[in-house]
Amino acid sequence: VRMLALGKTGSGTHAVCVAALIALSFGTGCVTAMAADYPTRPIRYVIPSAPGGNADIVGRIMAHRLTENLGQQVVVDNRAGASNVIGTELVVNSTPDGYTLLQVASTAHTTNATVRQLPYDTVRDLAPISLLSSTPLILVVHPSLPVKSVRDLLAFAKARPGELNYSSAGIGTTGHLAGVLFAFMAKVDVVHVPYRGTAQAMTDVVSGDLHFSFPSLTSGLTYVKAGKLRALGITGPKRAVLVPDLPTISESGVARYEAGIWNGILAPAATPGPIIAKLNAEITRILNSPETRERFARAGAEVAPSTPEAFAAFIPSEIQKWATVIKVAGIKAE
Repeated sequence: VRMLALGKTGSGTHAVCVAALIALSFGTGCVTAMAADYPTRPIRYVIPSAPGGNADIVGRIMAHRLTENLGQQVVVDNRAGASNVIGTELVVNSTPDGYTLLQVASTAHTTNATVRQLPYDTVRDLAPISLLSSTPLILVVHPSLPVKSVRDLLAFAKARPGELNYSSAGIGTTGHLAGVLFAFMAKVDVVHVPYRGTAQAMTDVVSGDLHFSFPSLTSGLTYVKAGKLRALGITGPKRAVLVPDLPTISESGVARYEAGIWNGILAPAATPGPIIAKLNAEITRILNSPETRERFARAGAEVAPSTPEAFAAFIPSEIQKWATVIKVAGIKAE
């Protein structure tokens, strides 16, 4: 292969590196050289959800910055459908050469492994590159509820088992599972009321028909600032930059409670290690820049760079955590 390539093109590195998979058969030298030149053409950046949401905002920021840093166009491709399965399967079946990347969001990516029959293996068929962001949810209640803190809510709920209800955008969504985890860890009996979307779920809390909810931070703060809802706590592991005075649920009576939305970037399994390492280095540099931190913060997110190894360990732990919550919630596999 090496002699034929050189004879045909007359060039060095590019000729020898006809294809990464062939090069792997002969050792790592060619792959390392290929990674040094990477990328030499546009990169497809698949987001397996519709435009406009948290994942899309994070993805477009990253695609823009990667385009600047890598010197090649990084093109966002929204492939929504089947709870992110369509876009994920597209990437799983792509050539593992670093030119097709996948950005995943926490809930769908980790819960699909439990509740769906998937055409791929969530852990085996994708190569983690880095976590990107972490976005907490916010626990909000209707102002008529006589509670001013998470501890107040817990006491109120324990005195009225089965009487309080909370809304979510649907069964299996982040808000639903955050509520299940909250009730399970706090040992309170509350009723989940699912809707077909965030707007209606929040409307009925604002109107007072329901008692509380777990919307995304930025969505919930809109209602809090307007005086329509009261904020009690943040679901993340630490206080949020946007509301530093609002305590976490963990520090407010439900120790070690943590839920929220994270985004991360992966590639097809068998993508060469040097390319994964190069992408991780560029992503880390982007995430550590003040500009990116500021843009993420405006979207209610915080940067969360990681090594590929740390992200690879994190994903199975998240799958296991939410599998337990799904079992408690009684969500059936499809």
